[in-house]
Amino acid sequence: MQPIGEQGGPVLLTGKGLTLSQLEAVAAGNARVEIDDRAMEKVTESYELVLSYVHRDDAVYGLNRGVGLNKDRRVTPDQMERFNRNLIRSHCAGCGPDAPEAEVRAAMLVRLNAALSGYSGLSPAVVRRYAEFLNLGIHPVVPELGSVGEADIVLLPHIGLAMIGEGEVFWRGKRLSAAEALRANGLEPLRLGPKESLGIVSSNAFSAGKAGLAMLSCLDLLDQADVIYALSLEGIRGNVWPLDPRVTAARPEPGYADAAARMRRLLAGSELWNPDLSRPLQDPISFRSAPHIHGAARSAFAEALRQLSFHLNHSDDNPCVIAADGSIVPSAHFEALHWVLPLEHLAVAIAHVAKASLQRILRLGTPVFTGLPRFLSPDDTRVMGFATLQKTAASLMAEIRLLAQPTSLDSASLAGDMEDLASNAPLAARRLHHIVTLARQVLAVEMLHAAQAIHLRGNVRMGEPLQKAYAAVRSCIEPLEQDRVLTDDIRSADRLIQERGLIKACAYSTREEYGI
Repeated sequence: MQPIGEQGGPVLLTGKGLTLSQLEAVAAGNARVEIDDRAMEKVTESYELVLSYVHRDDAVYGLNRGVGLNKDRRVTPDQMERFNRNLIRSHCAGCGPDAPEAEVRAAMLVRLNAALSGYSGLSPAVVRRYAEFLNLGIHPVVPELGSVGEADIVLLPHIGLAMIGEGEVFWRGKRLSAAEALRANGLEPLRLGPKESLGIVSSNAFSAGKAGLAMLSCLDLLDQADVIYALSLEGIRGNVWPLDPRVTAARPEPGYADAAARMRRLLAGSELWNPDLSRPLQDPISFRSAPHIHGAARSAFAEALRQLSFHLNHSDDNPCVIAADGSIVPSAHFEALHWVLPLEHLAVAIAHVAKASLQRILRLGTPVFTGLPRFLSPDDTRVMGFATLQKTAASLMAEIRLLAQPTSLDSASLAGDMEDLASNAPLAARRLHHIVTLARQVLAVEMLHAAQAIHLRGNVRMGEPLQKAYAAVRSCIEPLEQDRVLTDDIRSADRLIQERGLIKACAYSTREEYGI
């Protein structure tokens, strides 16, 4: 990761308007954060209301009463500090590998922004501690597994643990105790007051932060899938008329129509638009339906973006602190199904993009469709070519199909039957990330096939965008002339896609179209 604050200017947080690009800038680019003064005033007003309840008889969940099944247990004023400290400790129950630092930063940012809405009741000291951790590069060690998604209550307390000087953190590339990191940065451990521990743990910030980062990777993947499809169409000498604006006007579904328009721009200047060019009357469906498939995936992305963006900029606290009328009332704002369902839909849509890519790979290796040697060999009497790559892509697709199954329906009844539903939000985010990673490698294999087919044809007249994309491929992968270790080629192709090399080469990114 870059040193703190080196990428761009600071991100001003108001509780509203947090975008995925800002999430990425802070989480992956280490941009600094600043807190809007008016937002901090809301935090203060909310916390003052919480304090006013300490000596009142009104029962408030997680403040003067316990949590979960223990909601009937009273917490007296003299027990507040111990109760809050023990709540943090007892809920640190995650397992598995440590979450990457970018995901921990994303979780802290999402929780901080939501707290600025003024409905959490967190103290100004806790709110500032999130910003201090982000700006100083103090990253609590958070295990990745254990949350069922009705608030990430077994993962987020590890952040609270570091705030009180317990547990471990990563700082300046080293793993050390939170107490050491606090001392090194002149910070005192926090003493948590009424409702503060619940405010730290009762949020879907870990799941939402991970989902946001996965969605950015997803959009970049869709952009590069468009470019790779266009290269494959050049490689197969395919039929471009399904992209014709007269055809899309007959069925102007927005996702499909927009995808077809983008693909036309990529193919502008190509010889494929020559009506006299000899070609099949119709290509296989994996070629003909690409704008429909990619368009459907983009429609799924747009809905997931709408719902997740809403979540990032609103409170998901229970109970809800309403300073305007002096109330603290129960809520179910931790319910994440609103954005988990679109996220699952998006995962299935990306699986379809990968499935179509696999089928194009198989067609590109078949002479009856390409008119080229089998498996795109430069000499199929002595060179195997890309025959074995079909197995690689098929194995990736098998795993993608398995991962694309929905998980939000799977839950147990927990906490003495008080928590009898769960969305599995972190699992949905984790699966999307994994599917994108696997789909990227399927597309990497298709890219190798497309580039090899173009090479074997020779003198392919492409437009400027695809000429630049093809040159980007050839800058790191030579044409196949003799059998060689293809693992290296796959990794180079995957790295080019992961680093957004194709879309940088031909200036083809749709992030701005989505307001990201």
